[in-house]
Amino acid sequence: MPMNKQNYQKELEELLEQIKQGDGVSAPTLFLHSCCGPCSSYCLEYLAPYFAITVFYYNPNISGSEEYQHRVREQKRLIEIYNKEKKGYPIEVVEGDWRPADFYEAVRGYETCPEGGERCFRCYELRLRETALQAEKRGFDYFGTTLTISPLKNAEKLNEIGERLEAEQSGEKTAKGTAPVKWLPSDFKKRGGYQRSIELSKQYELYRQDFCGCSFSKAEREAQKQAQGDQTKQET
Repeated sequence: MPMNKQNYQKELEELLEQIKQGDGVSAPTLFLHSCCGPCSSYCLEYLAPYFAITVFYYNPNISGSEEYQHRVREQKRLIEIYNKEKKGYPIEVVEGDWRPADFYEAVRGYETCPEGGERCFRCYELRLRETALQAEKRGFDYFGTTLTISPLKNAEKLNEIGERLEAEQSGEKTAKGTAPVKWLPSDFKKRGGYQRSIELSKQYELYRQDFCGCSFSKAEREAQKQAQGDQTKQET
């Protein structure tokens, strides 16, 4: 018989309920990797009442300085708005290093893989590993990512990587006698999360890109547009 899939959204809801039933004096800290403002919009609205969040904007996969800077500005603008609106606990932001060479090195040999395949999995790991490392260095309780909100991202694989990174750090921390940083399970697209992110993006007029960010996804998207344009011409 097939094994039941792990329900990451349910796990998150159970954790939030535990936090809700806590002392309410201090919030657990969360170091949350974000891929962009639109994807983080719902995640931050959802989590801010429970966690003291620091958004970690670390995306060396993004192609082109102009595109990268545009996305960074939108991310910071959204956080400023949320803090003014007092969505929950104050939200901070840390911008990681933008080194595209690190991304190309991580996906070397997988350049021709289709979007959503092994190339993307290696990109997930690059970003989540740095998130886990920085969360541990900074003494956070949890680390996580907004990537699971996208229907185009593999939430099961993202959680698998996050759990493995937590286990790796747990072994090191246990040896030192200190508490490890925990992975925050998630599948933010569930319970209408993705749709809510679209609504929030419209509300705050956020820049919504039409490709993941890397040069490979951009090329695939442009090819799709070209194919759609050619099909339209044939039909008219």
